[in-house]
Amino acid sequence: MNSGMKGDMDMNASDLATLRMLIIREQRGETVSPHDVASHLRISTASTTKLLDRLAAAGHLERRPHPSDGRARVVALTPKSRKEFFRHFGGHLAAMRDVAEKYSDDELATIAAFIDELGIAISERE
Repeated sequence: MNSGMKGDMDMNASDLATLRMLIIREQRGETVSPHDVASHLRISTASTTKLLDRLAAAGHLERRPHPSDGRARVVALTPKSRKEFFRHFGGHLAAMRDVAEKYSDDELATIAAFIDELGIAISERE
């Protein structure tokens, strides 16, 4: 799924991971700070600034004032980027949603816990 979008939009893996994070957080109604991006990608603040500058210059995201902290900034997808993301991933997302709907909330919680624990176990070995 990622390779098609990376090629069409001239993005690297970190760029795409950032857009994916922004889509997920947007759907949850959550704001995303540059620090959130750095933590999610496990990169330095300097690298995060370069990444956000590149994505903003390409028209994929914009920096906005934080809704409750006038000193802070948040990053958000542009309508162009959101449209491109769903153009590439909309079918995949619908197929994944169809599979997820076969499971109860309790079953999905168990699956999510399992995947989270696997991720932690793998990252501890790195």
